Amino acid sequence: MEREALWERLGREAWDLLILGGGATGAGVLWEATLRGLKAALVEARDFGSGTSSRSTKLLHGGVRYLELALKRLDRRQLKLVVDALHERKVVIRLAPHLAHPLPLLTPLFRAWEVPYYWTGLKLYDLLAGRQRLGPSRYLPPREVADLFPDLPRTLGGVLYLDGQFQDHRLNLALVLSALARGGLALNHAEAVALLQEGGRVRGAVVRDRLTGKEVEVRARAVVNAAGPLADRVRALLDPGLPPLLTPSSGVHLVLDYPLRAGLLIPKTRDGRVLFLLPYGGKALLGTTDLPAEATACPLPREEEVAYLLEEIRPYLGDLSGRVRAAWSGLRPLVGKGETRLLVRDHLIVEEKGLYTLTGGKWTTFRLMALDLVERLARDLGLRLPPSTSHATPLWGAGPRPDLPEGLERLWTAYGALAGEVLALGERPLLPGLPYLEGEVAWAVRRELAQKPLDVLVRRMGLALLDTRAAREALPRVVALMAPLLGWDEERARREREEAERGLEALC
Repeated sequence: MEREALWERLGREAWDLLILGGGATGAGVLWEATLRGLKAALVEARDFGSGTSSRSTKLLHGGVRYLELALKRLDRRQLKLVVDALHERKVVIRLAPHLAHPLPLLTPLFRAWEVPYYWTGLKLYDLLAGRQRLGPSRYLPPREVADLFPDLPRTLGGVLYLDGQFQDHRLNLALVLSALARGGLALNHAEAVALLQEGGRVRGAVVRDRLTGKEVEVRARAVVNAAGPLADRVRALLDPGLPPLLTPSSGVHLVLDYPLRAGLLIPKTRDGRVLFLLPYGGKALLGTTDLPAEATACPLPREEEVAYLLEEIRPYLGDLSGRVRAAWSGLRPLVGKGETRLLVRDHLIVEEKGLYTLTGGKWTTFRLMALDLVERLARDLGLRLPPSTSHATPLWGAGPRPDLPEGLERLWTAYGALAGEVLALGERPLLPGLPYLEGEVAWAVRRELAQKPLDVLVRRMGLALLDTRAAREALPRVVALMAPLLGWDEERARREREEAERGLEALC
C-alpha cells in the first residue's frame, strides 16, 4: 500500500466527504460512508487510533454504571444509551470475531443487601439486551468466587455476567483498512491546518503531510470534524470565538502482572465510579479514573490517578504497586458541562457553515454515531443513499481461523484470517520468549500504513500497551526492520528511535 499514491489521490480528486480525525469516530464514519457509496477521505494528524481510541478500557458494554445512573436519576437518555450499546456489542463481536469476544465479569458481594441489589440490577442488564444478550448472569456461591479470585477477602458470593471485550487499536485499524479495500482513502500523519471556505461555507481543508511538510488543498462537499477530545480545536479553525462543546475527562489505566481467568467489577469506589480489573494479554488491565483534563493529543497518566487506582484495588487484592508494567491515559470527549462522571455518554452532531462536528459517544456505539452522521449528511446534501449494511458487513481480517504454531495464537486476535500471511513474512521473535514476530513489522509497514516505530509497537502489535519495558527493548530492532522498508538512512533511523523513546511515556 503506497502512501505516496494515497497522498497524490487525496489532492487530485473531489470528495463527497473529508473526515478530520482517525479514531473510532472518524474511522466509523469513513467505513459507513464508503459502504453507502460516498467518496470519502480521512486524514489523521498522528496515527489511526493514536488518542483515546487505543487507550480505552477495551470493553464493549452497555455500562452497568450508566444503567444505575439512569434508574436513580430517571434519565431516559442514559437508559437509551445503555440499550443501544448492549445491542451494538453483539454486532461488533459478529463483524470482527477475531478482535472481540464475550468476557465473564464478577461483581463480588460483601454485604447482605448487595446480594438482591446487584443480582436484580444485572438481571435487568440482561433483560435490556434482549435477543442480543451474550448470556445469562448468575449468582456464584462464595466457594466458586474464591476459586476465581483467591486473593479476594471472604465474600457472600458474587454475580457473574457477560460483557464484550475487544482490541480497540486493532478494531480502529480494521475499520480504516476495510474502507481502503472498498475505495475509501485514509492517511495518517496528515493534519488539517486550515479550512477552505467558499461563499461562507466550508468546502474542504488544507492538509499538511507531517512526514514531508508538503501541503495540499482537499475539496469536499462536506467536512466532518471527528477529532474526539480535540474537536473544539478543529472548530477554532472555523471561528476561534466559538464556545466549546466538550468537557474532556481523563481516564487512566494500569496494566498489571496479575493473570486473570475472568474480569472483576468493583461497583463502588470512593468517588462513585466503578472499577474494572480485566484479563488483558496474559496480564490484568485496571481502570479507570474520571477527572477533568485539558484537551491534548498526548495526555500523560498523572501520579495521583495511578495512586488512586492502586489504592482502590488494595482492599480487594492487596498491594499491586510492584506489578505495574504499563500506564496510559485517554481523554473522554464528554458533551456538556458539569461533573464528568454524571455526564451522559451520548453523541452530538453540530453543523456550523458546512463543518459537521460529530463528538461525544463511546467506543461501543461508534457505528450508530457514524450512521446518524451519514443520514444527516444525506438529508442536508439531498443525497439518495442505499440502506446501511454496516451491521452485517464483516471487517478486515474476519474469516476462518488459520492453524497457527503453538504459542502464536495471539496472531489470531490481531490479524484474524490473515495471520498466516503475517507469519509468512518472518517467524523470528522480536524479543526472546514473547509472541511478537519480526514479520509483524514488515506487515505493519507494507499492509497497515505504519510510518513510525510507535505506530508498530503501540497500535499494530499492542506490545507497548502491555509492557513499556519490553517495548523499549524491542525498539532498536523495530527501527532496524523499518529503515529499509521506508528508505531511512542512518541519521533518519536515529531520529526515529529517539523520538519513539520519548514517546513511549505517553504512547504517542
